[in-house]
Amino acid sequence: MRARVRKFAHILERLGLAMAGAASGLFVAVHVGSSVSVLTSQAFLLIMMLCGAIGFYLGIDTPQLAFGARNGKSPREIDAAEFLSAVGTFLATLVAFFSVGVIVLHGEPHIAWTATVMVGWVLGVAMQIVAGTITRTRA
Repeated sequence: MRARVRKFAHILERLGLAMAGAASGLFVAVHVGSSVSVLTSQAFLLIMMLCGAIGFYLGIDTPQLAFGARNGKSPREIDAAEFLSAVGTFLATLVAFFSVGVIVLHGEPHIAWTATVMVGWVLGVAMQIVAGTITRTRA
């Protein structure tokens, strides 16, 4: 019984993270779409939301490797998945936060800032997806 409750709680947590990622993707898509008219389609919104949901589902709460020597490697080596997850999550949420600020304050940043937000989002979510894939394919 206890194991089923823990699994259910973990599934709810993962779904919550996916919804947060989808919402973040929506905010970035709205910000970018309001500045770049080509990116105002519903398909763009959906793609951004799906990428955010997948990235946040896979890339947050990844299992960490134990400290110490790992498979003959130096204990000082950086766990690539943990690093990618942390940086990707920070980058994706930072640009989402910026996008929400622009939307709420009715700002009109320079197109270079908008492009930076889009690139930051894509890099952040890609890092999360790669990190989640790495941790799930470990032996």
